[in-house]
Amino acid sequence: MSSIYGWLSTTATAAPLPLLDAQRHATRGLKADAPSVRRHYKTAGLGGHGINAAPSIYQEDGLLVIVDGAPHWQDPELAALAGSHDAAYALAQGFLRQGRAVLEQMTDGFAACVLQADQHYALLAVDRLGLRPLAFYQQDGLLVFGSQLDQLLAHPDVRPEVSQQGIFNYLYFHVIPSPGSIYAGIEKLQPGECLEISQTQSQRRFYWQRSYQDSSLSRQDLLAQLHHELEQATRQCLPDQQTGAFLSGGLDSSTVVGLFQKLSAQPIDTFSIGFAAEGYDEMAYARITAAHFKAKLHEYYVTPADVLAAIPLLAQAYDEPFGNASAVPAYYCAKFAHEHGMTRLLAGDGGDEIFAGNARYAKQKIFDLYRHIPGFAKAVLEPAAAHLPPLRKVKSYIEQATIAMPERLETYNFLHRTPLADIFASDFLTQINRDAPLELLQSTYRRSDSDLLKKMLFLDNKYTLADNDLRKVNRTCELAGVTVQYPMLQENLVAFAASVPSKWLMQGFELRSFYRQGMKNFLAKETLAKSKQGFGLPFGVWMGSDKDLKEFAEANLQGIAQRGFLNPAYIKNLIQLHQTSHASYYGVMIWLLVMLEQWLLTH
Repeated sequence: MSSIYGWLSTTATAAPLPLLDAQRHATRGLKADAPSVRRHYKTAGLGGHGINAAPSIYQEDGLLVIVDGAPHWQDPELAALAGSHDAAYALAQGFLRQGRAVLEQMTDGFAACVLQADQHYALLAVDRLGLRPLAFYQQDGLLVFGSQLDQLLAHPDVRPEVSQQGIFNYLYFHVIPSPGSIYAGIEKLQPGECLEISQTQSQRRFYWQRSYQDSSLSRQDLLAQLHHELEQATRQCLPDQQTGAFLSGGLDSSTVVGLFQKLSAQPIDTFSIGFAAEGYDEMAYARITAAHFKAKLHEYYVTPADVLAAIPLLAQAYDEPFGNASAVPAYYCAKFAHEHGMTRLLAGDGGDEIFAGNARYAKQKIFDLYRHIPGFAKAVLEPAAAHLPPLRKVKSYIEQATIAMPERLETYNFLHRTPLADIFASDFLTQINRDAPLELLQSTYRRSDSDLLKKMLFLDNKYTLADNDLRKVNRTCELAGVTVQYPMLQENLVAFAASVPSKWLMQGFELRSFYRQGMKNFLAKETLAKSKQGFGLPFGVWMGSDKDLKEFAEANLQGIAQRGFLNPAYIKNLIQLHQTSHASYYGVMIWLLVMLEQWLLTH
């Protein structure tokens, strides 16, 4: 992976190079010999580095441009310039001709910055899916930006203060979604968003948004097109002999392995993670896929000791609290691949969020049926369900069905199932906006004017992918020393999936109907019949049986209890419920608190 950073000041008189050096050295996961670039002009500076190659950079007098990633260009002339020079050169020429509108010509993963110091102008942007991150601090004539928050904190005029709202949002979402961050005053760009600063104004806007317009092609024609789009997406990732693939055994990783193997003259290397815990191990499905496509399978079983070793490592690697426990197996899988000589991995992330594979899509379709019941029928049904014990399930259904979307998606959120006053200290609650998480969800959900299913897909592209899964895989791969690419998230495939009508994406309540139909002669029948599971971590289960993990977790819970923003009684009750009730369920909140405490300790 690679990283960019820099700053622009309207008040300073010079751009001292030590500031760029400080940003570079603040980068987590950076090796001393990492390829790097930097440019400066008067009161502006840009820099970047990468695991295998530095970002592209361009300077012409006071115009400075840097691009993290290798975007594709819809404008043929700009594509030719990128081919003959590099992405930064193409962006510079496109910007001089089209201004901010040049961003609409760029697809696939990138983060970019254009600076014109003499005009006090800056343009920051990230790609349509948020594959590459970018954060910024803007105050009193100073703009500081970077791919990692620590790069911003390296500037002496950026004084970090942990945001109470950031902590609340973390416990709500298990990550801190953009545009917020763990630090007050530092914000992150959202997918398809840019920040433009001039002498007279500063404005954030979405330069692009996914359009869900149904294709006019027949279902059969679209099914035939699916394979072409999948193969093109895989080819665009340019896999070579030092490229391997994550293999969980699910639809997406199996598809990527199959397509990669189809393009390769030799058996490809695939890497799978297993768990010696009932209900968590999917290695059997990974073996089925590897045998089906005649790929080489490398297996690694994560242990409680591995989890214990990974927790402080991951807490330090992430620039803000990150609570997705599947970062542990993702890290060990990437590390395992690196030890086998891989420099790059292909990951299957994204298929569920573009082809409708998450269980909540079917569940919300069931709840949505209630709005079609005539009013007179509801007038009879609702009082009966409220007062007749045999209709308790009907009562629960009605209660959830009458909650507006997207709030209904959060019915089982820990922070909705327990009164906030029982979880948090009263002083903490006075410093936060309790409604902020739902307001974030609503602002994204309302941006899409499509049907229920595609509005949920649009929402998940932001919160499940950009804010969570991509950050998980990107950072763990970076930590392991390999780069990663996502065939399922190449622009051609994402645009194609968006054009498939919802009635075909999900027929009735069957998840991924269209995709399964299209892949029935390609994937193994066991893979097609498999229900979704994912890279879950049996932390709650292992905490109940492994003495060292239990002691470590409880010590961190004691630490977080002393910080003053949680009620100690809630933590005590959480430990008791984990021991006496559903260990896996309550283990989720314990994991979140352990990772928060570890992050606060290491940062």
